[in-house]
Amino acid sequence: MKFTIVGSGAMGYRYGVLLQEAGNEVEFVDTWEPNVEKVRQQGGVFVSRDHKDRHLVPVKMYYPEEYKGNPDVWVVFDKQMHLAAFLKRMEHAFNDKQYVLTCMNGMGHVEKLLQYFKPEKIVAGTALVATVLNGPGDVDFIGARGAGTMNLANYTEKPDDITHKIVNELSKAQFNPNLTTNFMGTLLAKVVFNSVVNTLCTLFEITMGEFASYPGADELSKQLINEAYDVCERAGIQMLNTRQQELESVNYVSTVANPLHYPSMYQDMSHNRPTEVDYINGYLVKLGRKYHYEATTHAFLTHLVHLAEHTRQQTK
Repeated sequence: MKFTIVGSGAMGYRYGVLLQEAGNEVEFVDTWEPNVEKVRQQGGVFVSRDHKDRHLVPVKMYYPEEYKGNPDVWVVFDKQMHLAAFLKRMEHAFNDKQYVLTCMNGMGHVEKLLQYFKPEKIVAGTALVATVLNGPGDVDFIGARGAGTMNLANYTEKPDDITHKIVNELSKAQFNPNLTTNFMGTLLAKVVFNSVVNTLCTLFEITMGEFASYPGADELSKQLINEAYDVCERAGIQMLNTRQQELESVNYVSTVANPLHYPSMYQDMSHNRPTEVDYINGYLVKLGRKYHYEATTHAFLTHLVHLAEHTRQQTK
């Protein structure tokens, strides 16, 4: 199949490079000029795995306006707050035969994609895998080859032949995909996960393993998970996991899969970039209020992250 990556950051590189290694034709599009120019200068992206075996992988990189390709599937990875502008710049290349796959963090991206793609062409999910962008044209895949899993679902919750072909290619690329027929439950599983680990690790500038080593970590996780599940139940969303299974997922990823990893929100905060907290904890707050429920802990954490952002800007 032919895939085009929209948003060539940490996760965009991981999906694109591994799909390319699995035998697919892959092209990359990005809006960050230092990234595009660095890739062109060095003839590809430098890829490491767990800080080792750094090597150059040749890739084709484009700015949105110059891209003329016609992929079978767009793979969209961008920050929630930047996506609308990116899609507008890509609009000339979209057509009604193409599918789009996205595993972005947070919520809000699907509504933006629906402005350009029919519901039956949208496949969205979550990726439980860690990746770090060291800098322009330089990425580090965290975890052994084949580590991590992903869940995905059709927007229509009706998988078709193309969906199964996409899943097959993701399997060959060792993403360990799990195709579900529960769209909102699939997306919310990662939102709840991130609302615990991403946010708390960012606020205290710690790795996932350091968070998990705190004796009260389970109590903190349970409070956030229970509040999030209360919101989802009121919204009529059937979650993929039970509350206990969600806690076990947080603990497994934090202690076994990626204990040395600083989550993506921390990476944004540490580089004085805006975080996606409004699309994670903040999304749960807004969804709760829609159903007359106050997710007070998530609201408090959202304010704390914005306070940290504000403080860092004041001291720059």
